[in-house]
Amino acid sequence: MVSLDQLRAFMKAQAEEDKNRRRIRASGATLEDALKQASIELGLPLKTIEYEVLEKGSRGTFGLGKKAWTIVAYPARKKDEAVGRDADAGLFPDQSAKAASEDRDGVVSLRLTAEGVLLKVSPPRGRGLRVGEREAVEKITQRYPGRFDGSLVAKVVKYADDEYVKIAEYDHVPINDPVMSVDITDGEMKGFVILHPPGSGGADPSFDSIVSFLQNNGVVSGFQEDLIHELEDNPRYGVPVLVAEGSRPKIGRDAQIVYSFETDTSKVQLKEKNGRVDFKELNLIKNVVEGQVLARKIPPERGESGRTVTGKLLPSKDGQDCDIDVGKNVKLSEDGGSAIAEMNGQVVITAGKINVEPVFVVPGDVNLKTGNILFLGTVMVRGNVDDGFSVKAAGNIEVMGSVGRCDLDAEGDIIVHQGITGKTTGKVLCGRSVWSKFIENSDVEAGEFVVVSDGIINSRIIANRKVLCKGKRASIVGGHLRVAEEINAKTLGSVAGSETILEVGYDPRSKAKFDEMEARHLELEKQLDEVNLNLGTLENLKKVKQVLPEDKQGYYDELTARRAALLGDVDGLRKGMEELKNYLSQLGITGKISASGTVFPGVKVIIKEAVLDVKNEFKAVTFISEGNLVRVSRYEEPEEDLSRKR
Repeated sequence: MVSLDQLRAFMKAQAEEDKNRRRIRASGATLEDALKQASIELGLPLKTIEYEVLEKGSRGTFGLGKKAWTIVAYPARKKDEAVGRDADAGLFPDQSAKAASEDRDGVVSLRLTAEGVLLKVSPPRGRGLRVGEREAVEKITQRYPGRFDGSLVAKVVKYADDEYVKIAEYDHVPINDPVMSVDITDGEMKGFVILHPPGSGGADPSFDSIVSFLQNNGVVSGFQEDLIHELEDNPRYGVPVLVAEGSRPKIGRDAQIVYSFETDTSKVQLKEKNGRVDFKELNLIKNVVEGQVLARKIPPERGESGRTVTGKLLPSKDGQDCDIDVGKNVKLSEDGGSAIAEMNGQVVITAGKINVEPVFVVPGDVNLKTGNILFLGTVMVRGNVDDGFSVKAAGNIEVMGSVGRCDLDAEGDIIVHQGITGKTTGKVLCGRSVWSKFIENSDVEAGEFVVVSDGIINSRIIANRKVLCKGKRASIVGGHLRVAEEINAKTLGSVAGSETILEVGYDPRSKAKFDEMEARHLELEKQLDEVNLNLGTLENLKKVKQVLPEDKQGYYDELTARRAALLGDVDGLRKGMEELKNYLSQLGITGKISASGTVFPGVKVIIKEAVLDVKNEFKAVTFISEGNLVRVSRYEEPEEDLSRKR
């Protein structure tokens, strides 16, 4: 197989060779005269010259209208040792190796020429048999009855160098040379030569004489040199032999559009997880990003003209061009050869045009039919999001139905028209705000607001600004809410005294991280105390016995290393906690918690470092912080009513 790199290198070498080849223009009364003139100017034998006919000559009538032949001639490419095969055949190593490996016996050839009797012996190939001296002598005596140099014949057979060697003189009678005729068929696409046997003293036809005869009789192109060489070595008389074949025109390939995405919407690409196919990952959405190349055009190819054996040019057709049709949010490159996305979204082909849609619409539920959704834009779900599935979007997510035990993740807003029922494992993350009818047993994190109409039940909520519950049943019951600025609802807690922890006045994520570090610090301190206790016991034993037993000494060394590691971890946590504490104390957030209705016992109010465990029922109050204490004041309406944005 020829690689693309090999082909490129070969074409480059050929182009360079063609560029450097000397070309001359020659004229003559006949084509043969023009070739002789070219041979003189180039200083090369005729058989080493290639040429193109620029203007075909004419004998005219009674000397009138006579026109000379005009050609462009240049040195032919070098041949390699195999007859008729170009040196550039080395480009195809597989084929060359195959040809070289074929088994073929040696061949003996004899020619009777004006220069004398010529003998050639070709070597065998592969496991073929060599030509013997007896075989060569028999070949000679069959055609030449005279005397020849036997010792020279022996040398030719021995060396078998595939070159003609003169072994005897020959009385050449030119008038008895073989007669040749030409037959041009197949619409001038094939040229045949017919050789008639020579008479007594006639010479065998040569390559040059055959080519010259063909050229003088209208065959000027498409010579099959290997076949002519074969005819020179082994003349066949009385039968037409194909010696020239025209080249048919090749129509150029039409321009093609190559898409960088799957255009067949019926194809489903499943992914594997831990050796199992995940039927939730259907990859039905073809996400693209701004600036991404969506399609490229392969330009049309120029057609290749053909040529008859008589030199007539056969015109071809160039491939047809086409344009890349683009629609919404897609532009063409300056040269028109590429289609480029102008925004993030889903690439689709509509009415033959490439479009990028910023909104992906799920017409029903997100389930096994749709698989998980991952989209670089806004996702609109007409139905529900079933348990176990996820929807992730670079824009907003809007769900007309409800959300179950699943994951929602959006860089913008998340809007759920019914409610979020996480069943303790569902998680909702968004870069801006969450809007929902209710949130129950869910984990919700919002970059700005969490706004609900019916309430929040037993959920973990983190919001960088506010949590607002506005509605007839707007209550916060159970769970843990961490909010930077404000928590406002109709009811906080419940008659049953459900533990409801409400924190404001901090960066909620930093506060959550501080709490995690504090819990880890306590755990490490406990482990350190246990290690110190065990070390103390071993040290007391060492004081009594002077030397610890081998197993005890190993345990002692292990505990010592463990204590050093724990001390390092504790010290690192202390420094991290101190940095976070300083950061939280410097924040200028005041923070407040309000209830327009009732605050039930069981609610824990935390405003910065001030803590209040509600023991008594309150009505229409707002909790604020004064002097590290939580103070109860008259209810304050939220400064902005975000519920109207839903």
